[in-house]
Amino acid sequence: MSETAEATILIHADRDAVWHAITDPDLIAQYLYGTRVESEWTVGSPIVYRGEWEGKPYEDHGTILEFVPGERLVSSYYSPLSGKPDVPESYQDVAYTLGSDGDDTRVTITQSGCADRAEADRMSTNWASTLEGLRAVVER
Repeated sequence: MSETAEATILIHADRDAVWHAITDPDLIAQYLYGTRVESEWTVGSPIVYRGEWEGKPYEDHGTILEFVPGERLVSSYYSPLSGKPDVPESYQDVAYTLGSDGDDTRVTITQSGCADRAEADRMSTNWASTLEGLRAVVER
């Protein structure tokens, strides 16, 4: 049975500003550790993440599964750094969900398909850090 990672943050900005930061490659690079993201941002289109981690270049990829502007972005996700083969059962789903909270925007990231609770906890911590970076980029 797989586990799900989750992290949530409240950002003092409207959903349009947050959505822009989630889908603009230049802004993504500012909070996602320098990662360059390429996608057409349409359901069925590929999404590619390129960067360097611990001195090693990587290219992770997936497919946009759901795209509802200002509300929800879901993609499949595979990283060769996982050591797993590039087969369907090695992919995870990552979802960004936005909701209004007064004048603020609540952002929740979930990553399903984690192998166990330890991986889910580790990914929850990573996503919480990513969300702190997203908030810093949007609120400045």
